Amino acid sequence: MARWEPNAPDRLVRAALALFVERGYDATTVAEIADRAGLTKSTFFRHFADKREVLFGGQGEMADRVADAIRDAPPGTTVVGCLAVALDAVADNFTEERRELALQRRLVIDAHSELQERELLKAARVRTAVTQALRDRGAPDATARLATEMGLLALTASYHHWAEATDGRPYPEIAHAALRDLQERATELGAERVEAGASKTEPGPGEAER
Repeated sequence: MARWEPNAPDRLVRAALALFVERGYDATTVAEIADRAGLTKSTFFRHFADKREVLFGGQGEMADRVADAIRDAPPGTTVVGCLAVALDAVADNFTEERRELALQRRLVIDAHSELQERELLKAARVRTAVTQALRDRGAPDATARLATEMGLLALTASYHHWAEATDGRPYPEIAHAALRDLQERATELGAERVEAGASKTEPGPGEAER
């Protein structure tokens, strides 16, 4: 085994996701992931604490990036404008070559309740970081909290739409459409009437422009 191991984290992620889909998450071992990637177990543990972190690694960095983007936005930027720059700050995580990996990741997490709980815990760090960054810019607490929820909903919706897109639309376009849609829906809440017993299906955030 050569001492130089180029792109080891990416190779391990790709190998792990492929095995999770083929064999199932529970049936896949760290040794098998390392072997599929052409690496050793010790190399795996240099990059990931356990096999769960293959699915969730990098979310701490994401929290820091979106918070920094909000704090660094030009003076006078609106709250929604801050959310837009935060979405743009993570665009390089959503490249064309990573679209298949996103679909695989979603399949694995959707099939395991404990992984869904882990994703919620990881998302809490992003939520806290965004809320604090908006407060640091002077947004009132309630505004910061509400905006954070809208931003996270836009991020989640755009992630799912981007992963499933068949027309090659880039993530920034999808993300900005999702944010605009949510903003429009928020302004309509005071006029929207919901009848008891009524049920209708509407496009999710960003889907109207797909």
